[in-house]
Amino acid sequence: MNHSNQNKMHELKEKFMIARDWVMDHNKIVMPLVLVVCVLITILIALNANQREALEKEAQQAAMAVASEESGNSVEGLEAPTFELEENAHPEINNIVRTYYDAQASGDIETISSLNTYLNEIETIRVQELSKYIESYPVLTVYTKPGLTESSYVAYVYSEVKFVDMDQPLPGMQTYYIGLNENGDYFVTDGTYDNTIWNYIKEVTLQDDVVDLNNKVVVEYNDLLAGDEELSEFIAYLKEKINEDVGEILAEAEKADEESEIQMADASSEETPAEEEVQTVIKTVKATDVVNIRSSDSEEADKIDKAQIGQEFTLLEEKGNGWSKVEYNGKEAYIKSDYLEVVSEESVETEEAQEEQVAENTQAASSNETATGKVRVLESVRVRKSASTDAESLGTVYAGEELELIMKQADGWSKVKYKGQTGYVKSEFVK
Repeated sequence: MNHSNQNKMHELKEKFMIARDWVMDHNKIVMPLVLVVCVLITILIALNANQREALEKEAQQAAMAVASEESGNSVEGLEAPTFELEENAHPEINNIVRTYYDAQASGDIETISSLNTYLNEIETIRVQELSKYIESYPVLTVYTKPGLTESSYVAYVYSEVKFVDMDQPLPGMQTYYIGLNENGDYFVTDGTYDNTIWNYIKEVTLQDDVVDLNNKVVVEYNDLLAGDEELSEFIAYLKEKINEDVGEILAEAEKADEESEIQMADASSEETPAEEEVQTVIKTVKATDVVNIRSSDSEEADKIDKAQIGQEFTLLEEKGNGWSKVEYNGKEAYIKSDYLEVVSEESVETEEAQEEQVAENTQAASSNETATGKVRVLESVRVRKSASTDAESLGTVYAGEELELIMKQADGWSKVKYKGQTGYVKSEFVK
């Protein structure tokens, strides 16, 4: 057995010696092959390692995406870059902001709607009501950071608003997203964004320089109200008053729609009377908002005057083009029908009777009226010591307040009781 093993070992040794001699004789061929094999083995090992690392990284990213989605903080892979907050750096953006704020101060809904297409009915009413108390925006500073697309910006507008009869302007800050529409014109949005833009704005707003700016304005606002009791009380009153007025206007509009539907239903169900029995209906309408009175039924026509909320007119004709012909100061004038609502109707049998009614209304409007009741203030107005805008002011009354009426005079002034004194206000501002 041992002899057999020794023979096998001897044979293997001889084969090894033969192979070694062959390799030594052919080393120019063998050594390059060995080197190539080693390189291939090294590459295969590296590729396997890289593939394993890539798979691990992909799995980690997928896990992070799932976790973010479950937490409700997914921003679709969007991460806002950090840009320096610029101050008044873009004249075109400053111009659009100035136009937008001036329109808010004047209640110019047409201009506001052209810049902000997302303005709904409630916000439209709120802007119109608030504009009655705003004198101007004397200070506007526009801070910007780039938006998601070229020529778009996240804008932080610092403003100081000057209210009527208030000496101290009030600071504030509002965030907007400003970009170009399909026509290449800038537009403003202040709350209606898709999720991508909304998440981008949130990330930008949380950057340190924006946080510092917001904090600075908040401190300025709070310090001002804490040190100015009159302004603080006015702001509290204004917030409540605007909410109340918006609710009343919406309720009146809903009521007017219901009455209009009832009238249309009644009209369709009634038979047309015989020609000799036809009666003329004289309607009295009132303005539901501050609106222009024009010389003809066109927005390009000359403006005669401005109707105040609650001011009443005799309706002469409701035209099919959206305008109403009314009697104003004994003459014909025109007002957009959307701003009028019917307050009373009276039937007369002849044209002569209608003319007499118009004459009576005109005469009543031009004569002094005595009263023992109260009048409601339609718009913020000063109470004067005498019937003149140059007379000394006794104080200011605001929309919705009531005054005791002594006499409505033919000169356009109303004599009233104000804080125990006799004063005068323009009749167009009270009802």
